[in-house]
Amino acid sequence: MTHNQDRGLFSQPQRQQGMARRTLLAATVAGAMAPAVSWAQGPDKPLRLVLPVSAGSGVDGVARVVGPSLGKALARPVVVENFPGAGGITGTSMIVKAPKDGSVLGMVSNNHVVNPSVFKNIPYDAVDDITPITMIGATPFVLVAHPSVAAKNVRELVALAKAQPGALNYGSSGNGTILHLAAEMFVHEAQVDIKHIPYRGMGPLTADVLGGQIQMAFIAIAVAAPHVKSGALRAMGLSSTTRSPLLPDLPTIAEQGLPHYALDGWVAVVGPAGLPKPEVERAFQAVRSAVAAPEVRDALLAQGYQLQSPPPDATAAFFRSEVSRMAKLVKQSGLKLD
Repeated sequence: MTHNQDRGLFSQPQRQQGMARRTLLAATVAGAMAPAVSWAQGPDKPLRLVLPVSAGSGVDGVARVVGPSLGKALARPVVVENFPGAGGITGTSMIVKAPKDGSVLGMVSNNHVVNPSVFKNIPYDAVDDITPITMIGATPFVLVAHPSVAAKNVRELVALAKAQPGALNYGSSGNGTILHLAAEMFVHEAQVDIKHIPYRGMGPLTADVLGGQIQMAFIAIAVAAPHVKSGALRAMGLSSTTRSPLLPDLPTIAEQGLPHYALDGWVAVVGPAGLPKPEVERAFQAVRSAVAAPEVRDALLAQGYQLQSPPPDATAAFFRSEVSRMAKLVKQSGLKLD
């Protein structure tokens, strides 16, 4: 998608009026661009890229790849800062309270739109208190099972679960996480009874499905692919609407009898609410340029991302839609607010 900026057109019917208008226009533009001028006056001041997740997480991995290229696009250093805690609320609170001058941006994921339906008291509005800049990309999850599970694909798994209600289990990275909701969406669409076992993070979750302590789980495709290729895990289906180059022979869940199933993990760049339009445009163009750099593009594709760079207004519409969609999914799951 492309982003078009409106440009005013000024006529010059008379020479004196034209001179006056040019003077007024120059003053108006100078005032409107004041935040951008202040940015340019401090080239050594780094951009703080705040992450509401821990180091080593998927979002952190994206930030470490994009950060150097973003710094080149902005002609200033980019410092990635991790502030994990409370399911992302701690770090996001810092983003929404940041100065409205473009010196602080944030990188968020699905949890940002899930949290309003999972936590009772959040000190910000997930839509109104941020300025969406653009998306980085989306990546599918893989429904994997330990080889001991007597099913080789989604259709067989659904049949097995219906023949043995409550006998199967799935793990997640924690209550209310996107991996939990991915599984709950599957349970709802397939109309099956499968027991949920929450973990604290994708690391221990992956370890236990590899060890057979749990039978199945949704995990990130970049994590799943090596284990699927080695035969340590069996891939049942892909969560996205299209297949992935990382596992090109793996059909989507939608292809296998659950046509309404669709859920991706995604990463987006945001700023605090009220960010001036020149700074929004500057950040959007810089992120788009950074992601388009060959070394960044190749690294993200290798992690299973389908790259995106919608303009800020489309990104804002996506956030509003996802908050509503996740609210319905959380309600379907029966998850109680913390």
